[in-house]
Amino acid sequence: MKNPKAIVMLVLSVIIGLMATVAASGWVVQQGKTASNKVVVAAVDIELGSRLNAQMLKAIDWPTSSLPAGAVTDPQVLQDRVVKTSILRGEPILDAKLAPVGSSGGLSAVIPEGKRAITVRVNDVIGVAGFALPGNYVDIVVNTQIDKEGSGDKQISKIVLEHILVLAVAQEANRDETKPKVVNAVTLEVTPEQAEKLDLARSVGTLSLVLRNQIDKQGAETSGMMKQQLLAGELLKTTEPLQPTKRKSAGPRHKSAPAALPASPPKITVEVIKGVQKATVEF
Repeated sequence: MKNPKAIVMLVLSVIIGLMATVAASGWVVQQGKTASNKVVVAAVDIELGSRLNAQMLKAIDWPTSSLPAGAVTDPQVLQDRVVKTSILRGEPILDAKLAPVGSSGGLSAVIPEGKRAITVRVNDVIGVAGFALPGNYVDIVVNTQIDKEGSGDKQISKIVLEHILVLAVAQEANRDETKPKVVNAVTLEVTPEQAEKLDLARSVGTLSLVLRNQIDKQGAETSGMMKQQLLAGELLKTTEPLQPTKRKSAGPRHKSAPAALPASPPKITVEVIKGVQKATVEF
């Protein structure tokens, strides 16, 4: 005989279990909705200076607790905005990575306020064998002739600019490239004063780029290197007169007696007869 109470308890347990499952599912769904937000990210890799459009962007759910500062939630507000740094696919579009509203695309959009871009000609040696890439920092060295009073022309190499950002090489500004690229022109980011100095330096001598560490901002206090200084060591070796060596004293010396003169050889007497005359000659 079946127990009615057991059947009732079983039915109640099933009902309560179903109700708990439905409530838990609703809570999880509700928590998911409140814990995330829509964020616009890059749908493709975007190079700096590019103008954004709808095909480059997409909106995804992003955890609210880790929402990055300056994130954009509406793709429409990014239409025709210009990025001033490279953005990888899936990376959120932040306001700090965008040029001001109304900026035109290209390299001019990535130049900060108060800075300028200037291009200098290089070759495989001057351009650090192609390792001076966009995003790297370089020093500028000029080799020229100086004229001092009464000394004539003298050759000198001097660092004239330090910690200069490379904006582009040739016509490419992609900073994600790591392979060396030999080009014939490099575009640098400078201040107006540095632009004047660089323009004068390339007109009076030959320029060279010196690649430096990305995080090293310490200046180098140098006075330049002249040819006379460079060869000073070799000149000293070839022009230094020989110094006489001094003998060490070995104590008091006794005067030696003067050496005896060699004995003169014995004289030779020869008798010479000329006719009736007779004479004697000594040798």
